[in-house]
Amino acid sequence: MEQQRRLGTIYPAEADVFAALHLTPFQRVSVVILGQDPYHRPGLANGLAFSVPRNLPSNKFPASLRNIRVALTNDGFTPANHGDLMPWARQGVLLLNTALTVSEGAPNSHKKEWRAFTNTVISRLSARDEPVVFVLWGNEAIKTCDRIDKQRHRVVTAPHPSARGSYQRAFRTSGTFAKINQRLTELGRTPIDWEAC
Repeated sequence: MEQQRRLGTIYPAEADVFAALHLTPFQRVSVVILGQDPYHRPGLANGLAFSVPRNLPSNKFPASLRNIRVALTNDGFTPANHGDLMPWARQGVLLLNTALTVSEGAPNSHKKEWRAFTNTVISRLSARDEPVVFVLWGNEAIKTCDRIDKQRHRVVTAPHPSARGSYQRAFRTSGTFAKINQRLTELGRTPIDWEAC
């Protein structure tokens, strides 16, 4: 990775690559929201899947984050007035991308480098005794489903938040956030405050 950073721009910043795992340590994970890879444009990626820096104006939010905010509203929640999802991470929501880095302007460019690492994280969480709600948005995330012990854990699926057309509508109305809290309640775990700032 050091060589790739010397040759071009990589997101997120080196200090933020493992931000999701630092903010939501293994023993505190109650929900895993699995993304694809970090935002590949300047000023967006902060190490948490689908999250952006707190000071980013809402008119600069990526499409996936805008659709997540619509889905929250459709589920009866009021999104925070920023796009930083750190308050979710601090409650036990692991906002994990399947690739933790990306080259500028080149989505999926580091997919192969991170596959074994993120597969191991998912497998270790699946092997844990305490149940987790795995949230798989889109085909790439759904491919990890066979690594999850569905007898012990719960799985919520929906189209990817950046989807367009009918898939975008399906994501926005999928009830994802209400379903996550319902599954957590069924498991005897604390629901997430999706409105936390």
